[in-house]
Amino acid sequence: MKFLDHLEEWIIATLMGLATVIIFVAVVHRYLAGLPIPGLQDALIQINTSWAQELCIYMFVWMAKFGAAYGVRTGIHVGVDVIINRMSTPWRNKFVVFGLLAGAAFTGIVGTLGASFVWEIGHTDQTSADLEVPMWLVYLAVPLGSYLMCFRFLQVTVAFLRTGHLPKHDHSHVEGLEDELTAEEKGAKA
Repeated sequence: MKFLDHLEEWIIATLMGLATVIIFVAVVHRYLAGLPIPGLQDALIQINTSWAQELCIYMFVWMAKFGAAYGVRTGIHVGVDVIINRMSTPWRNKFVVFGLLAGAAFTGIVGTLGASFVWEIGHTDQTSADLEVPMWLVYLAVPLGSYLMCFRFLQVTVAFLRTGHLPKHDHSHVEGLEDELTAEEKGAKA
């Protein structure tokens, strides 16, 4: 599981970083190409960056699908649980399990429909407008992300049935940073 967790995080972070760099380069290119500097303007106009916007849109779609699965695993999705938290523990647990299994069923159905769509479009010659990559590669984000999200719903369900706890995201904690006190904080505590 650790490998899948890290792969999921690596994919999201890589897509986010690459999209940021690509957008930055495209914006700088567009700005510099608009400057009336002879030679520079002519050279930059020859460089085509029209593909950057399309690529970033596709990268954000992939990022969103894998990010949704990450959200299920870590408990960062918004949930309205006011009524459920007022129920007695046995009823609350039944509703939580029902909700998790409903999420798994929904994402499993979306994944299956997405896989069918990808299979059908894979037998065509349809390509994207600027990048000219096969569209089935672009749409592959739907079944892969949905099946991963379904798996994460089932994973959370099993963990909840074993422990009675749902994953809860702590917004004040940054993973990877040590809880070291600065010299000022140590002096203030002394």
